[in-house]
Amino acid sequence: MTVLAPPTIGRAGRSATRRRRSWTGWAFVGPFMAVFAFVFLAPIGYAIWLSLFRTKLIGGTSFVGVDNYRQVFTDPQFWSAAGRVSLFLAVQVPIMLFLALLVALAIDSGRLYGRAFFRVTVFMPYAVPAVVATLMWGFMYGNRFGLVASVNEALGLSLPDPLSADLMLASIGNIVTWEFVGYNMLIFYSALQVVPKSLYEAAELDGAGQLQVIRSIKLPAIRGALMIATIFSIIGSFQLFNEPNILQSLAPNVITTYYTPNMYAYSLSFSGQQYNYSATVAIVMGILTVIVAYAVQLRGARKER
Repeated sequence: MTVLAPPTIGRAGRSATRRRRSWTGWAFVGPFMAVFAFVFLAPIGYAIWLSLFRTKLIGGTSFVGVDNYRQVFTDPQFWSAAGRVSLFLAVQVPIMLFLALLVALAIDSGRLYGRAFFRVTVFMPYAVPAVVATLMWGFMYGNRFGLVASVNEALGLSLPDPLSADLMLASIGNIVTWEFVGYNMLIFYSALQVVPKSLYEAAELDGAGQLQVIRSIKLPAIRGALMIATIFSIIGSFQLFNEPNILQSLAPNVITTYYTPNMYAYSLSFSGQQYNYSATVAIVMGILTVIVAYAVQLRGARKER
């Protein structure tokens, strides 16, 4: 009886197979890469290109190299805006994440009656568009026509004006916190749902209390979710635009055109027609955001080791 040997594939055949597999992979990711390059990489490249030029009424557009970047680093309005959002980040983000974590732990504990209702209720403000939320809170903040004015009139009080210069940043922080507590709560709650039940059973057998379970099991288990929420919040704080931009019509003397870096870039571009300098401001702020977010990520990664 003759035994037939299995056919062998030569080196050329294996190379052709690898090439086909490689092109198959690119066929799947190609559409995404094309859209990504068109809507993300191309605008960034164009902004960098714009930042290298300067347009004057006399002389037109000329190449200036890094002169626009030198101007940004000596621009007091830019640093005033950057300092304001940094203060906003340092105060608002910890408060918001603490409240979101507290709600997530309360819902996950199983001791909260109607936790499905509370979960939906806390998350619901995130579904409200930022414009609508800001207009709603702006009406309540009004000391002449809103809720503050009604309380002052009904009770004969003189409550502080939430739209004053001293309280404006806190008022904006309240709006952002109201909007995003539910979003971050959902991140934490989802992370808590994948914690192995055996850990809770072992803790119960050891006689651990709720605080010990939170400190030793739940918080370490959702450290990655905490890091993600923190980085998202940092990026969102540096991109602060909608809330102050809408409240500007209610307090024009408090919220200036350079109240935040994004408002400053927007004003330079659409009101001042300074497209080149506006692109420079946006790029510098983007780099600062990346540096801060990356530093926080590195710090979090070191704590996990």
